[in-house]
Amino acid sequence: MKGLRLYIPPFAPDDSGAVAVLHALNAATVIIDAGGCAGNIAGFDEPRTTKSAVFSAGLRDMDAILGRDDNLVKKISSALESVSPEFVALIGTPVPAVIGTDYNALCHIIEKKLNIPAVAIDTDGTKLYDDGISKTYLSLFKKFAKETDSKSDSIGILGASHFDFNINFLCENIKKAFNKYSQFFVYGIESGIDAFKKVAEVEKNIVVSVSGLSAAKYLKERFNVPFEIYSPVFDDEILKGINTHAKKILIMHEQFRANALRNILRQNNPDAKIIVGNWFLSYKGYEESDDLHFDDEDEFTDYVKNENFDCIFADKLFLRAAPFYKGEWVHLHHFAASGSEKR
Repeated sequence: MKGLRLYIPPFAPDDSGAVAVLHALNAATVIIDAGGCAGNIAGFDEPRTTKSAVFSAGLRDMDAILGRDDNLVKKISSALESVSPEFVALIGTPVPAVIGTDYNALCHIIEKKLNIPAVAIDTDGTKLYDDGISKTYLSLFKKFAKETDSKSDSIGILGASHFDFNINFLCENIKKAFNKYSQFFVYGIESGIDAFKKVAEVEKNIVVSVSGLSAAKYLKERFNVPFEIYSPVFDDEILKGINTHAKKILIMHEQFRANALRNILRQNNPDAKIIVGNWFLSYKGYEESDDLHFDDEDEFTDYVKNENFDCIFADKLFLRAAPFYKGEWVHLHHFAASGSEKR
């Protein structure tokens, strides 16, 4: 049955990815739902303990059916009495997707009546976290980025999130690798909304995951800011798991991270056949002929059963769907898949 999961839990959805980018931006984040989506995002998909203003629209049946935008605006106005955000961000869920909410009109009403910038992220809760991150970057850059002729001694980091990375390891690694720059803007992590406004000033953008690629291409086209792909691999504990005798290896993780690990494995084991498998966003320009994308749990189970891999690099959670596997399994923590902070 398509979409059936017996062993692997649902992955972090697109609206969780959107909220994650907004977490550190001093936004009043409004999830347009009846209350359930907000609880899942705050309770399961956000490990940070720092404060962020996240609200549920608390839609009732007739609100959804009739599209009562005035009620939503009143609720947002009431919420703004308790916080002082720099802007309002509306996060889509299945409800507004089904009723066809006009986000542009809603943002216009909010800006006119409440005198505060508003931006909407067209997520629908049916896609995955990386799609939500990608859409949020684009929405924020289109809303806030400013033209400039000046350049600063700085670089921007796109695609950094706790879903794919140990953020502290990521930031330290990048600052060492690009130490000739004096300033680093880690969009949605270490930098506030001002970084989105000043994006045209950076020398270049570093894309560390697939979720940052669409924004990087947009900024290249609009502001002529160049970009490069750079994905720190993993810490030394992972690299100790390299099997120099394995003939057939599967890597399961975010596409750019998996590619970076594949390059390291080939340096130690050039004759091995190394395949990247992916549940998430992937781009054909960055994959090899044998790489593949999984949609269903049973696809993964059947593939592992039939391909006879000597070694698999993947989150140990996926072993639930392949209990028969007898080869070497190297744990690659992936928060988006497991929801666990344990690495």
